[in-house]
Amino acid sequence: MTNLTVLVIGSGGREHALAWALGRDPGVVVHVAPGNPGTAAVGTNHPVDAMDGAAVADLAVALGAGLVVIGPEAPLVAGVADDVRARGIPVFGPSAAAARLEGSKAFAKEIMAAAGVPTADARLCLSMDEVVAALDEFGAPYVVKDDGLAAGKGVIVTGDRDAAVRHAASCRRVIVEEFLDGPEVSLFALSDGTDVLPFEPAQDFKRVGDGDTGPNTGGMGAYTPLPWAPPGLVAQVVATVIQPTVDELRRRGTPFVGLVYAGLALTSRGLRVVEFNARFGDPETQPLLTRLKTPIAEVLLAAATGRLAGHAPLEWGSGAAVGVVVAADGYPEAPRKGDPITGADVEGVFHAGTALDADGRLVSAGGRVLTVVGTGDDLAAAREAAYAKVALIDLPGGFHRTDIALKAAQTGTVPFPVQEKA
Repeated sequence: MTNLTVLVIGSGGREHALAWALGRDPGVVVHVAPGNPGTAAVGTNHPVDAMDGAAVADLAVALGAGLVVIGPEAPLVAGVADDVRARGIPVFGPSAAAARLEGSKAFAKEIMAAAGVPTADARLCLSMDEVVAALDEFGAPYVVKDDGLAAGKGVIVTGDRDAAVRHAASCRRVIVEEFLDGPEVSLFALSDGTDVLPFEPAQDFKRVGDGDTGPNTGGMGAYTPLPWAPPGLVAQVVATVIQPTVDELRRRGTPFVGLVYAGLALTSRGLRVVEFNARFGDPETQPLLTRLKTPIAEVLLAAATGRLAGHAPLEWGSGAAVGVVVAADGYPEAPRKGDPITGADVEGVFHAGTALDADGRLVSAGGRVLTVVGTGDDLAAAREAAYAKVALIDLPGGFHRTDIALKAAQTGTVPFPVQEKA
C-alpha cells in the first residue's frame, strides 16, 4: 500500500491501536480525530468532534483521505459514516441503519431470528410489569440489558432479583434474557457488505476484579490465541453467525460495511450469540492487531470498497499476545481524572483515557487509562511481558487485574463462565 492517507475517528485505546497498526504499513499517512497523546506519537491529531458528521467529512476532504476508519460505536450509530460516504470517500464503518446491529439489542435479536442465528431467548420489555414477568419466566441467574448503547456497562448478570429490577428501572428499554452457560469468545470479521474475512478469536475479561468479581466494565484485559478453543470454531462462527447476519442485512437493503464483532457463548447446548458490536472491540483489538501480519490498511480499504471476495486469509504471527488494562481509581463507577502517569512511554502501551495537562504532563482522563500488551512464544511468556510493562507504570490510585489469561496460560483451559457484556 502506497500513498494512502487514512483518517481514524476516535480517541480511545482501540483508535491508538488502529493508528499504530496502520502506521506500520509503508506509504500510509495516518491522521486521527480527535485522538489522544498516544495517537499523536504515531500520527497527526485533529481537534474534531467525532459525533459531527459534517465536520468529520470536511476534515477527510481537506486531508485528501483515501480511507476513513470510524472507531467508536456512537458516531457509527449517529450516521457519521453516511456523511463521509456522501462526499465520495471510502469508509470502514457501517451506515447508521446497519449499525443498529449494535445500537439496539432488540434489532439485533430481530436480525438473528430472521437469519436463523442461534442466540439466547429474550424478551423486550417496555414496562416494569413486563420486566418482572420476564424475570419470573427465565429465573435466576437474571440477565438484564439496556437496549441501547451503554459504554460496556449496560448489562447486569446476577442472582439477586432486586438488583436485576433496579438495573431494569435505570434503562429506557430493557432486554431480559435467559442465562447462557459456558465460556465467552470474541470473534471479529471484516465485511464489505457481501463477503467476510475473519480474525482469530480472542477472549476479554469484563468484570472489574480478579477471579471475575465485581461489576461489568468496558473490559479489563484480553488475550489471543485461545488454546482451549474447539477445532473449526472460526469456520463455524462464520458459517452460522456472521455470514447469515451480513446476508440478512444486505437483503434488507442495509449492507454492513465494516467490522462485525460477535460476542459468543460456547454453551452446553451449542454456540450462542451473546451480542453483536458494529466496530473493533476494546481491549481485544490491541493484542489482536499486535499479532496481525497482514497489512491492515490494505484489508480495511478492500472492505470499504467492496473487494473482499477471494481475499487471502489474514496472516498471523506465531506466539501469543496479552493485553492488561490499567484503570483509574474509582472505575467503573466514578473514575478519578487528572492523576499524573509515568512509565507509559514503552512499546505496546496503548492510550485510552489520557490527556496532557497545562504543563504538558501525561494525566488520566478516563476510566480505562491504558492497555498494556505483551507478546511471547506462548501465553505464559506474553503474560510475563505484559505485566513487566505494567510494573513500570505509575498512576496514583490506578489498578489492574492480575489474572488476565492466567488459567489459559497455566492449563490451556478457559478461566471463567460467560461474561455478559453491554
